[in-house]
Amino acid sequence: MGSLQIFLSAAALLVLVLAAIDGAQADTMVSGTVFCDQCKDGERSLFDYPVYGIKVQVACSDSNGQVTMSREETTNWFGNYAVKFDGTPDLSGCYAKVSSSGQGSCGIPAGPAQSLKLVFRMFDMEMYAVDSLLTQPAQPMSFCPKSSNPVPAPVTPAPPRQVTPASPPPYRLPPIAPLPPMPHLPPLPPMPHLPPLPPLPPLPPMPPVPFLEATACPHQSWTMPEYKCYWRAVSPDTKVAVIFGMPAAQRYGTDLTLWQGLQGRGDPYRTLLREGITAFLNSYNSLQYTYNTIEVVQQLNSGLMGSKRNVLYTALRFIRANSGHGKVPCKFTACK
Repeated sequence: MGSLQIFLSAAALLVLVLAAIDGAQADTMVSGTVFCDQCKDGERSLFDYPVYGIKVQVACSDSNGQVTMSREETTNWFGNYAVKFDGTPDLSGCYAKVSSSGQGSCGIPAGPAQSLKLVFRMFDMEMYAVDSLLTQPAQPMSFCPKSSNPVPAPVTPAPPRQVTPASPPPYRLPPIAPLPPMPHLPPLPPMPHLPPLPPLPPLPPMPPVPFLEATACPHQSWTMPEYKCYWRAVSPDTKVAVIFGMPAAQRYGTDLTLWQGLQGRGDPYRTLLREGITAFLNSYNSLQYTYNTIEVVQQLNSGLMGSKRNVLYTALRFIRANSGHGKVPCKFTACK
């Protein structure tokens, strides 16, 4: 217990020294997510999904409604955006809205602008969160639920019957003589017996799918060649910046791959990236993993935008989740 108190005291002292050194580098970050409102009901629902390539504007206005400050950013593959402001400006009266449509089928801006909410303020660092913004397709999807009280279609009255004067009886044609019987056709020859088709080859075995099972695997398992078939949604060569967005690109660059990030060690930021990538892969591999995919991305970005203590705490949370909290095993089997 004494060693733990010494370690925490030393870590707190290190954070204070780093804050004193870097105190001049103050930053403010605004982050949120844009979803496609497929049913055009103006609300988040089970059918909605994050949208890529949507431009989001964060703007501030004065008492006369004139815009005094504005920044714009584009959402990544997971619908996330992060807008950075230098220093610590007062963003209490600012808002975020979808400023332009994307290239896909769900790019029409919808819903009101959302106000900014202060999440935390520490060592001249501020982070604001925004409620979900919405875009819509031109028409709601066919699988969307219908209204429980549909409007009945208007009833058109039947036209009045017209009375026609009496007419003479119709002309009847004389009866037609019956046709002669058709001659009997000879029977068709029997079809020749076809040889039996050869049996189909067996299908190759599918890789194990623990998607519905509770499983969590450490980073060492994800780097083993015999488990490469479990890389489902992304490949080892996918860039870290593509998955985790702007904060990760600013810290790790735009060329670092997921495979290279899994090798990181010896530094809090490299450890956070390694465990964050492992958590991202585990979230795709099991529905019962501690975090879903969007939560993994948001947790890692939140850790990067905080202090070194926040980086360490976030990495430790990922390590516990990737080890199954000591209760959930890694259920990998060798790929065939």
